[in-house]
Amino acid sequence: MASVVVVGGGAAGLSTAYYLHRAAPHLHITLLEADARLGGKITTVAEHGFVLEGGPDAVVRYKPWALELMHQLGLENQIVGTKPAHPSALIHDGREALPIPAGLQMVIPGDLKALAQSPLLSPFGKARAALELLLPKGTPEDEPFGAFIERRLGRQVWERLVAPLSGGIYGGDPYELSTLAAFPQLKALEQQHGSLIRGAIQQRKARGSREKGQLFASLEGGLGRLVEAIQARLGRVEIRLNTTVTALERSGGWRIHTTQGSLQADALVLATPAPVTGCLLEPLHPEAAAALRQIPYGPSSTVTFAFAKEKLPPRVGHGMLMAAHRGFSVRGFTWADQKWPGRAPEGYGLVRAYFSGLEASKEELAQLALRDLARLWGQVPEPLHTWVFRWPEGLPRYTVGHRERVAQALKAEELSGLFLVGAAYQGVGLPEVIRMGQEVAERVLAYTGAQARDGAPVG
Repeated sequence: MASVVVVGGGAAGLSTAYYLHRAAPHLHITLLEADARLGGKITTVAEHGFVLEGGPDAVVRYKPWALELMHQLGLENQIVGTKPAHPSALIHDGREALPIPAGLQMVIPGDLKALAQSPLLSPFGKARAALELLLPKGTPEDEPFGAFIERRLGRQVWERLVAPLSGGIYGGDPYELSTLAAFPQLKALEQQHGSLIRGAIQQRKARGSREKGQLFASLEGGLGRLVEAIQARLGRVEIRLNTTVTALERSGGWRIHTTQGSLQADALVLATPAPVTGCLLEPLHPEAAAALRQIPYGPSSTVTFAFAKEKLPPRVGHGMLMAAHRGFSVRGFTWADQKWPGRAPEGYGLVRAYFSGLEASKEELAQLALRDLARLWGQVPEPLHTWVFRWPEGLPRYTVGHRERVAQALKAEELSGLFLVGAAYQGVGLPEVIRMGQEVAERVLAYTGAQARDGAPVG
């Protein structure tokens, strides 16, 4: 019987183990996790009648892989959308909070009338954005995302619209993102249509409305239910928590040395952060290890406050994002009780602050969040409860040159029976990570020659 070891019990490792076991339950699969729990950054807390997310709080509907997995797990009746809200979110420009223009495609205006009517941009900013329709297309080469948007649409669109919308997706400064790695679709729009706005308008016509008009989805009781459901379906998969891999050895397969002993495997899946993967592979593939260590990571954090609703000022929509360079520490706030059903008891509000790229203690993060709330509200009531989650290396930064670094890193798979998976490579966010887990599971099955049960598909 072939054996597979998956290192890392976050979303990437969990989905890989699930798809392997689903297609070939006779495989001997061992899942190793250094922490005391599975799920990685999926961290749902249910306390004092509140349900909150320490990490991701939603999946996007237009990337289907997470929703497909939920259906496979029998969770379709627990999928929830966001509460109705118009506008759904605001952007604070440093002086006031203004609605996000309607008709956006990804982060690009796809409705010229809505853009013209938006108070988020000045008349000059709107004219500069409209000029984009007449500009010649640039080269297909990579460039910093902020420079790309400013070149096409102007600085106002970048600072007041695109930077706030994109800043919460990837770690670090969104200006420095690799356009080709983080938003390849936008480069494609420019090359195919000669204009981002023209391409966004065409996309909007082709796609029509989102499913039920909603962009985001979650689960009743939070995304932690997804982790629980996967774990319940792992069957005979051996799960070892509190187990850190210390070294790897090639020995007619793979020898995995851990803090809890050693084990042998025919195939090895590393679903660990890129720096960890690089350290493990240094003795075996120095070139790939060097590339892995060059993939930068940045801190991300969330702070959630529970308040008595009667003491809160009126809150519009699902939350608020902050325009770039306006002196805010937070990237944005989510009014969780107004965004999702069942997240707070009657009469209470739940406010979540999101930070990216800021190194600070838990106490400092809570104070910074309260300071920014005071800037919005004038006076902030005393929180009834506070939850702080810090991820010191929370998000990979897809900076310029990312695709080349990933290509070098994936040369590690020249080592027979080794597979890499995770958010560091080809997409962040739960749907993308789940997709990569499914694809890696297919390749592992092909490598081991494992036969799928009764022709069962991997996905």
